[in-house]
Amino acid sequence: MECGIIGLPNVGKSTLFNALTAAGIEAQNYPFCTIEPNVGVVNVPDPRLDIINSHIDTKKIIPASLRLVDIAGLVEGASKGEGLGNKFLANIREVDALLQVTRCFEDDDIIHVSGSVDPVRDIEIIGIELLLADLEQVTSSLDKAQRQARSGDKEVKLRAEVLTKCKECLESEQPLRTLELDPSEAKVVRSYGLITAKPILYVANVDEDHADGSGDHVAAVRKYAQEHGGGVVVVCAKIESELTELDEADKLEMLESLGMDEPALAKVARGSYNLLGLQSYFTAGPKEIRAWTIRKGDTAPKAAGVIHGDFERGFIRAECYLVSDLEEYKNEKSIREAGKLRSEGKEYIMQDGDVVNFLFNV
Repeated sequence: MECGIIGLPNVGKSTLFNALTAAGIEAQNYPFCTIEPNVGVVNVPDPRLDIINSHIDTKKIIPASLRLVDIAGLVEGASKGEGLGNKFLANIREVDALLQVTRCFEDDDIIHVSGSVDPVRDIEIIGIELLLADLEQVTSSLDKAQRQARSGDKEVKLRAEVLTKCKECLESEQPLRTLELDPSEAKVVRSYGLITAKPILYVANVDEDHADGSGDHVAAVRKYAQEHGGGVVVVCAKIESELTELDEADKLEMLESLGMDEPALAKVARGSYNLLGLQSYFTAGPKEIRAWTIRKGDTAPKAAGVIHGDFERGFIRAECYLVSDLEEYKNEKSIREAGKLRSEGKEYIMQDGDVVNFLFNV
């Protein structure tokens, strides 16, 4: 699962990516070039891991992680191939969700490509380019689907109906994520990798004076996101870059002086994780405490399969408790004695934050 970081040039996109990866990279971070995107794997901060560790000793702690792709800056006309637009649009089609960095800071030393700072205008420039790219793809695919639908094939007929609905939405200048679709229709849309159907998180990059999320620029981004579908996270990429260079003590002191309880990057990572429809469950023991990534709505056997395929194939049951139970009863033995240890079967839908032991037989 990947989040693609997009935005116009000079909005702080690469600064944000570099700060994120410096704060918690675990995999490849490819050198930048003009066509290929940077890719990094970023840890998802989760205070529940520390809570578990306060009651269960372990050799190592492994948080959940997500892949971020820093896609080079889009420009107006990208849908027509401007600025290597076709290549960049192809990169965007391959990711599962979008982080759009928009500039909400004034700085005479950093030239804005449009000559002035207007975050909503910037969002709309990229939005139109992505919408036009989708419209071209949908129109082409619809023509083919309508021809094939004459055969009477139900699957092809559904495809044509969904594409018609998509075309009408795009022609009304609305992103496809605003469409209400049933599961079968959503599956059709996903099969085409349409960009404006992907969930989006707007990252408002502010200056130091507005790190608390105040200011007209951020208010305008929030209003736009509410009206067009999307979340908002406020980040001062400059502050975040400085924080990554400090040791833990100095970092805490700087956060306190700024009135922040954690780096804003933590909110970006968690926001991206939620945006992808992901959640975590935990396993805990003397070797490791680990957060495992699953999709919201996954059953216990499917979650077990993330650890090993044999766990899913031979699933018997899952023994679960909550992190809050561990806080209250201090250890698993006391949790069991208090009757708080749940035994869940194959139909159980995993809950975010379950602490689990899987029983299986292959």
